[in-house]
Amino acid sequence: MNPSFRSGAGLLLLVCLLFSSCSRLNRLMKSTDHEVKYEAALDYYDQKKYYHALQLLEELITIYRGSSKAEEVYYYYAMSYYGTREFLTAAFHLNNFAKTFPRSKHAEEAQYLNAYCYYLDSPIPSLDQKSTLEAIRQLQLFINKHPKSERVADGNKLIDELRFKLETKAFNRARLYYRMSDYQAASIAFENVIDAFPSTTYKEECLYLAVKAAYEYAENSIESRRAERYRLAMEQYYKLIEAFPKSEYLQEAEQIFLKATEKASDGEVEKSVTLRR
Repeated sequence: MNPSFRSGAGLLLLVCLLFSSCSRLNRLMKSTDHEVKYEAALDYYDQKKYYHALQLLEELITIYRGSSKAEEVYYYYAMSYYGTREFLTAAFHLNNFAKTFPRSKHAEEAQYLNAYCYYLDSPIPSLDQKSTLEAIRQLQLFINKHPKSERVADGNKLIDELRFKLETKAFNRARLYYRMSDYQAASIAFENVIDAFPSTTYKEECLYLAVKAAYEYAENSIESRRAERYRLAMEQYYKLIEAFPKSEYLQEAEQIFLKATEKASDGEVEKSVTLRR
C-alpha cells in the first residue's frame, strides 16, 4: 500500500474520531436527561477526557445542588480540574469540597490533594514562592486535622522538600549579595538564613561566608569604623568554630580570623594615637 495513502487514511480516521467525540458531547450538552449526562461525565472522567467531563459536570452542579448527588458531582468536578493540571483552580474546588462536605468519604483525600496542588504549583527556588508557602501551610493544616492519616508521612516529606526550596532561595539571595560585593547585606543575609532555618543544610557554608563577608565589609569601610568591623568578623569566626569545630572551611576561616585580629589591634593602636594627639 502506498505510504501516502496510509498517512491520508490515518488522518481521515483521526478527524472522524474527533468529529464523533465532539458530536457526542454536543448531543449530551443539549440533552435534558440529567442521569445520562452524569453517567457520561463519569465515563469521560474514567477515560481521562477531563475537559469533556467538566463541561457536563459544571451544568450538573447547579441541577443537583442540595440533592443526594451533589457531593459526588462536585467531587468529580474538582478532580477533573486536578486531571487537567489546572492546579490552583483544582486546589480551590478541592478545599471547598472538603469544607462543604466534611463528612464525605472523599473529604480527607480532597483536603490532601488541595495541599498537593500547591506543592505541584511550587516553582524553582529563583521564582516567587507564594505557592510554596501556601503548600506548607495547607499540608500542616492537613496533618493537624488528620494526624493518624496514612498520608501524614508523605505530607511531612513534602514539607521538608518545600522548606529546603525556601532555604535554597534565601541562601542563593545571600550569596548573590556577596558576589555583588555588597558585603554588609551579605553578612546580614547569611545570618538571616540561619535564624530562619536553624537546621539548614547550608548552615556551615553560611557561617563561613558570613566570616568572609564581615571581613570584606571591614576592609571596605572607612578607617574610623574598620576596627569594630574586624571584630565583627572575628565574632563570626567564633560562631563557625563553635557550631562546626572540624569545619571543612576551618583553615581558610582561621587565616581570615588572624588577619582580622591583627588589623583590629592595629586599628585600636592608631585610634589611641589619634586621640592622644
